[in-house]
Amino acid sequence: MRKLLIFALLLAVAAPVSALDRSPRTKKKRNKKARTEQTEAAATQDSLRTVCPEPTETAGPEPEKEIPINDMTLGLTAEQADSLLAEWRERQRQDAYSEFFRHYILEDTTSVVDQTPDSVYAQRLRNLASPIQLPFNAIVKGYINRYVDPRSGTISRILGMSQYYFPIIEEELLREGLPVELRALPIIESALQPTAVSPAGAVGLWQFMPTTGKSYGLEINSLVDERRDPLRATEAACRFLKDLYAIYNDWTLAIAAYNCGPGNVNKAIARSGGKTFWEIYDYLPRETRGYVPAFIGATYAYAYHQLHHIEPTEAPIPLSVDTLHINRLMHLNQIASTIDLPLETLRQLNPQYKLDIIPATTKSYTLVLPQRCVTQYIAHEPEIMSKDSMYLKEYINPANIDKKKLERSGTIYVVKKGDTLGAIARRYRVTTAQLMRWNKLKSAHKLRIGQRLRIEGR
Repeated sequence: MRKLLIFALLLAVAAPVSALDRSPRTKKKRNKKARTEQTEAAATQDSLRTVCPEPTETAGPEPEKEIPINDMTLGLTAEQADSLLAEWRERQRQDAYSEFFRHYILEDTTSVVDQTPDSVYAQRLRNLASPIQLPFNAIVKGYINRYVDPRSGTISRILGMSQYYFPIIEEELLREGLPVELRALPIIESALQPTAVSPAGAVGLWQFMPTTGKSYGLEINSLVDERRDPLRATEAACRFLKDLYAIYNDWTLAIAAYNCGPGNVNKAIARSGGKTFWEIYDYLPRETRGYVPAFIGATYAYAYHQLHHIEPTEAPIPLSVDTLHINRLMHLNQIASTIDLPLETLRQLNPQYKLDIIPATTKSYTLVLPQRCVTQYIAHEPEIMSKDSMYLKEYINPANIDKKKLERSGTIYVVKKGDTLGAIARRYRVTTAQLMRWNKLKSAHKLRIGQRLRIEGR
């Protein structure tokens, strides 16, 4: 029994030892098998690399450094920024023009034909709600019909020009506290032509006589005539109109006095005993009798042209402009020959320079340029200034100045479909006989489309 117990104990101790002896051998076998598998996998991977080698990264050019963008210019050049500004200003001006008629002129669905009742015209004038009296009567109706007559094309051209000139005029009228409806005065004075000249010698949008222009600070000499400068002439006209209204305290009388002078209005008041334009109507000079009715007719035509199916022509002048100050003698051709800007455009924007010369010898003068060309001008200014001897030497001789005066003393009009000699004469405030004499026409009824007519003094 005792021997059996000892034998059992020995078996119990020997079993764990046997297990311990077998375990390392098994682990070794497993490790050997794992190493064998890793070796085979590595060999396989190497063979794959040999057959299909992995692409290697090639060093390319270094990425360009980003140019910091200025928040104001968005990376644009100065010329591109000027061009965008010009487009914005032109769109703003055109939008303001169209919005005025869309929102502030009463919609009227009445068809405008010859049989339209007078009450319709009268109501439309009342709807304008102006501090200037705008009555309707037979005389006014005649001028309304004249302005809205589609055959003449006058109001269509005026509407196109108004997109450039009216913002200048309206701004000054509002600054001086004057009725904005006075913008219609340049329509009846000059048909919005800054170089218009009357038979009596009045010049410009507002048709100033030399004495009146000089008395209100306008420079008038051989080279400069500020009566033709839209801004300076408008400033002078506003001061003149304020003075006239201070005398009469009535806008229709002030407008009449603008045309014929306060002396003639005072004589008409004394002779008639009346106190309003219509009470002194018969005692005024003939031209002035039609002046106030023409003003009312032009105001109506401007406000209600859409109801008469009249559309403005395209403005023949850049709507977005900027002003530079010139302090050196300069010829406009110095600019036109250097940058991409036609001489005729420079003349349209700067009509006060009669011979294309800016006489900035003792003081500075303004130069109006299209917004798109301002940066281009600044960039080429040294080159422009260096051409002074080339373009100014011909003006040293007085005979050359007289020659240039003769060349610039007229306007060429190209005949269009529907034009008549009488309509052209009325547009430029001349007579049919003058047109026939200037152009050596034998008949007033034989015009052809495309024919060029010279209008002297315009």
